[in-house]
Amino acid sequence: MTIARRDLALSALALSLLTAVPAFAGAEEDTIAKNLEAFRAAQASGNPEVIASLCMDELSYSHSSAKIDTKASLLDGIAKANYKWTSLAYKDPTIRVVGPDAIVRFTFVGEQEFTDGKKTPQNLHILMNWVKQGSDWKLLSRAATKL
Repeated sequence: MTIARRDLALSALALSLLTAVPAFAGAEEDTIAKNLEAFRAAQASGNPEVIASLCMDELSYSHSSAKIDTKASLLDGIAKANYKWTSLAYKDPTIRVVGPDAIVRFTFVGEQEFTDGKKTPQNLHILMNWVKQGSDWKLLSRAATKL
């Protein structure tokens, strides 16, 4: 079998491209992780402005109760909430970048305290889909399942 220099050059180019992808994906994953933490902090503090800045207009936000919010109804619900979060953590997040999209999964653990003093624990599995728009990553969809 004869190997031409051109074949070796193409193989070297392909290898260099493959090794560059993880570095790029790592930077994208870091950006998404920062957005995820900003989303969690805004959710915990009930800040609809920050949530709005992180979400696409076409947002589909599914709760573990099967209620589905649009971006507008989610922001309205946050603004009018009759509870506060006493704790909220996103545990063991995984982020997988697939082209201009990212799949994010984590365990949502928290406690809500309602205005009547009742406390409700939350233990959910969350799936989020983020989409790159220009240089920003925006949340397109979220689904929650009770654990």
